Formats: sequence, C-alpha cells, structure tokens
Amino acid sequence: MSYLEIACKAAKEAGRMIRSRAGGELAAEEKSSSFDVVTEFDKKAEQLIRASILEAYPDHAFLGEEETYHSSRPLHEVLEAAVDVPFLWIVDPIDGTTNFVHGIPGFTVSIGLACKGELVLGVVYDPSRDELFWAEQGKGAYLNGNPIKVSAAEHAAECVIATGFMPAYRELNIPSLASFGKQFRGIRVLGSAALHMAYVACGRLGAFWQYGLNAWDLAGGVVLVREAGGMVTDIGGGEFGLSVQHIICSNGKVHPAMISCLKQNVQ
Repeated sequence: MSYLEIACKAAKEAGRMIRSRAGGELAAEEKSSSFDVVTEFDKKAEQLIRASILEAYPDHAFLGEEETYHSSRPLHEVLEAAVDVPFLWIVDPIDGTTNFVHGIPGFTVSIGLACKGELVLGVVYDPSRDELFWAEQGKGAYLNGNPIKVSAAEHAAECVIATGFMPAYRELNIPSLASFGKQFRGIRVLGSAALHMAYVACGRLGAFWQYGLNAWDLAGGVVLVREAGGMVTDIGGGEFGLSVQHIICSNGKVHPAMISCLKQNVQ
C-alpha cells in the first residue's frame, strides 16, 4: 500500500472507533488546563494509527499529540530535528476533543507526512459526516475521491471565514473579530483546526486564522489547502514551517485582507 492508502485507512479506522463513542458518557482528563482535555479514545486512536503506520513502515518516525504531551523532549527540539528526518508522520488522533466529549459534531482525525521538514501528504477525516479529505504534493486535493478547489471568491465580503480560540490567546483573538466582522460575510468557530483547513480546501470557507496551534493541529490540512490552490502562511504572511503556531490559510485572493485585519488588531 502507498503512503496515502495507509494514511487514509488508518484515519478511517480510527474515525469509526471514535464515532462509535461520540455522544456517549466519556471520562475526560485535564492536560494543561480545564480547557485542554483528553479522553481514553484520543489515546486509543493514536495507538491504532501509530500501529498501522509503523507496521507498514517500521523505519519511519512518528509524532503524535498524546505521545508528545507525555514526552520529556520539548516539541521545539523535535521539530528542529525534523529537517533531518526522511519520513515523519504527524498525527492528531482527535482534533476537536472538546466537541467529541460534549457530543458536538466537528471532531476529526488528522494525519500529515513530512519529509525532511516539508509536508508532502495530508489526510483529514470527519467521522460525523463520513468525509475523507486527502492530498499529496503535486497531485491535487480530494474529498471522498472527488477533486476539490478553494473558493473562487475575489472579495472579503463574499467569504465566510473561521477561527479558533486557544486559551492562552483568547484575549488577543477576540478583539480581532471586530475587524474581520466589518469586512467578511461571516465568522464561524467549528472547534477543529484540521476541519477548518479542510473546509478552506473545498471552498466552504474562504479563510481560517488561529493563534497558538501545534504541528499536529496543522499537518493534515496544510497540503490540502496548497493542493486545492490556496495559501498557507504565518499570521504576518511569512513562510509556513512546522514550528509555526500562528496561522492564516485562505483561497489566496483574500489573504491580504486577512493580514490587514490582524495588523489592525495589534496596532
């Protein structure tokens, strides 16, 4: 099986397990704060994905959100070393755990593959809607086998955009809503960065921005957006890399308007 086939298979298997328990009674543990929770199914899903990938490719490296949280090695060191790693799988087993715990749709399985620090493959699976998004570098982006493209909207007023609220950045993010609200058609918060990026890739959203993300939040979606014809940068419009935490992704045409709104917020 190809890298893409393995990733899609693992994402769907993990998604089916997760979906079977969504809305049920779940025991959630706090991680860094009461806003950051994990369930036994985050851990089980990550173990399932890890086993599937490493069984096929035992010499590949694996970076999972839950495993990393319990690691003694700082994430920035792992990402700095990634430029020398031939194959690094970056996984968020449940992106949108808070939605999952509360029985709210909008949680995803996100899998990305980086080769020497460059993302080359991305898979995002939404088990609630049975939507599987995937993309490989140079081969386009797809939703359930059908090609997808970013929105053709030329102007901010034509676009619905999205954001998310990491606890440490809420005070920074909330004031920016006023700037965006004056230019864009609407703002949504779906609870999963990977889902937001997949929706940018298929044209449902014109753009997405968020502060305080990590590599596993983004790895599945970056290649999707790029291969669908969109743009991914840091919050100021600079080049994206695995260590970037503050992000904008868009159809490209409204990217300058996104950057402008965020600059207004920090002035």
